[in-house]
Amino acid sequence: MKLNQQLLQINRSFLICFIASASLSAVAAQLLSEYDNYLNTTITIIIGYIVYFGIFSSLFYWDNIERYRGMKSNLIKKELFALISSFGLAEIVYLGIRWPTLYYFLEIGIEPYLASIISEIIATACYMASVTIFLRKTKTF
Repeated sequence: MKLNQQLLQINRSFLICFIASASLSAVAAQLLSEYDNYLNTTITIIIGYIVYFGIFSSLFYWDNIERYRGMKSNLIKKELFALISSFGLAEIVYLGIRWPTLYYFLEIGIEPYLASIISEIIATACYMASVTIFLRKTKTF
């Protein structure tokens, strides 16, 4: 599979996951509006993670099943390690931005669904920049 096609599939998968995760996180934040802000923030982010990684894992598997069948196992391990490392480091950046921004927006009185969406956009932009940097540094893509 060509590199551009693979990146297009990852971007498509990311977009689908982002929309689903952001939407359900916003609903969760609104439904949890009666709870303390730290609890609302934590549960909303956990729900977002479950949705995002559940969908992304499935889409990534289906998009790449043929590609990985034709690869040697040591190359698969190397590529998956680079991907997991890059995404893992970016997740630390994401969580380090998402939790404080969502909590802050809830504290200053922004509607929970809107606070969740704004926080998600900010954290995701930083996440994507981090993933791009980490993947280029590891020369995965």
